[in-house]
Amino acid sequence: MDRRGAAHAEPAAPAVGAGAREWHADPYAAALRTGRGPLFLRRGDGWLLPLEVERWCAPPDEADATVLARCRGGVLDVGCGPGRLVAALAARGHPVLGIDVSRHAVERAVREGGAALCRSVFDPLPGTGRWATLLLIDGNIGIGGDPAALLARARELAAPDGTVLVETAGTELDERVVVRVDDGRGGHGTPFPWARLGTRALLAHGGRAGWRAVEQWRVGGRRFVQLRRG
Repeated sequence: MDRRGAAHAEPAAPAVGAGAREWHADPYAAALRTGRGPLFLRRGDGWLLPLEVERWCAPPDEADATVLARCRGGVLDVGCGPGRLVAALAARGHPVLGIDVSRHAVERAVREGGAALCRSVFDPLPGTGRWATLLLIDGNIGIGGDPAALLARARELAAPDGTVLVETAGTELDERVVVRVDDGRGGHGTPFPWARLGTRALLAHGGRAGWRAVEQWRVGGRRFVQLRRG
């Protein structure tokens, strides 16, 4: 099926920057409390994307370590979730802030030892224009359902020589969808816009937003790109 056609068949999406309510949904909160799934993003046609709750709630893995090693200076973790990367960076002595629209995620991130705020990336944020490194890991290039807008916002947040570390999809795609959080047992949140990008699509969107690629790498089936302000 043409993914663009599937996306167009979905209900109207909230505007970019909306999104706090759906990540407060009970299935997501329950998964964060227990540190376990199952949890999915469900599209209106029944398509499911499994969410790796167990990995998010565990200490950083080998692939995460490659991201942590590339962080420089002050780090803003966009969509920090339960805070494994924020806590690890704080332990390494980085000035670091996590942001997430889920209060439950932020509370867990703080308990893990990180600093985090319950904010959207499109809200006013501390350190705007001064962050040396931004993180868009665990599929968070999808935030807001508009990668071009997200990368433009990242450019506003980054320092003049700042970088953004992005995790891309495992296949080459450029997809806009409307999804909801679903626990596979009948519990679900409200619909919200999301996106998925492969590496080629990220490079195209990044170039138009004023970013240039400086490195690409893979670890354990996960793919990453480092972008620097052009």
